[in-house]
Amino acid sequence: MKRFLPLMVAFLSGSILLAQDYAHQTFKDRWVINTHSTEMLAKRRLDVRITHRFGDLAGAAGGWRTFYGLENAADILIGAEYGATDNLSVGLFRTKGAGALPQLLHATLKGRFVRQGKQGAPLSVAALGLLTLSTTAKSDNPESLNYFPQFSHRMVYHLQVLGARKFSDAFSLQLSFGWTHRNLVPFAEENELFHAGLAGRLQLNKVFGIVFDVAAPLNGKQSPFSDLDGSEDYSPSAGIGLEIDTGGHVFQINLTNARGIMPTDYIPYNTNADWGEGQFRLGFTISRMFNL
Repeated sequence: MKRFLPLMVAFLSGSILLAQDYAHQTFKDRWVINTHSTEMLAKRRLDVRITHRFGDLAGAAGGWRTFYGLENAADILIGAEYGATDNLSVGLFRTKGAGALPQLLHATLKGRFVRQGKQGAPLSVAALGLLTLSTTAKSDNPESLNYFPQFSHRMVYHLQVLGARKFSDAFSLQLSFGWTHRNLVPFAEENELFHAGLAGRLQLNKVFGIVFDVAAPLNGKQSPFSDLDGSEDYSPSAGIGLEIDTGGHVFQINLTNARGIMPTDYIPYNTNADWGEGQFRLGFTISRMFNL
């Protein structure tokens, strides 16, 4: 037995090392810009986050008179996410809201099912579930969207599947597909919206990286492929950002045409978002991690 003990220890150690040989930091944050990434919080870590999205940088609503949007706020997020396990997290957030229904509470559940490894899966796969509740005051006008005949009309549901691959230390790419359901919608709009997304990261050096993402609805007035009346008012969300790795924190500054921060807001309500008209915005995120 004593002869086999060193071999058993070596075998178990090798198995552990092999199991831990995963792709590291496919993205440096759990959010790219508008979309989530396949990255997860470590177990018992709490991330308290504040995200600010300013007003239009240029165009009719931007420029010098609003100090290039810095005097306005398109949307603001504050909240926290907790790692229940290394592959499961829960979150609760509040946003100002930029769409037809403001003052939003968001509950998130995110899980990672597959993780890219050198000896295993070729990509990481995760899913995000989101429940959004509008807490705005009920209107007395029956034709208003916030008349809310039923409490459930305040709710929007979202499910998104994410698949990402780290091709090298310098380049990562992610594809996503999502479904958004609104219990109450404006006249002639669809309750069910589907969208496809693309996100990527290009690492320039140890400190600086460039990230981008795009999310395009596939049906309804919101789709860029639609010829329905009013479809010209909507634009797919797109953003580009600069990541700065400070050693203990990744700071990001970005430009995006998405007015809302959460997908239940910018997927169905992304109007006044034409890059050619200067309707894009400066944004940033402040995040603080705690070990619990």
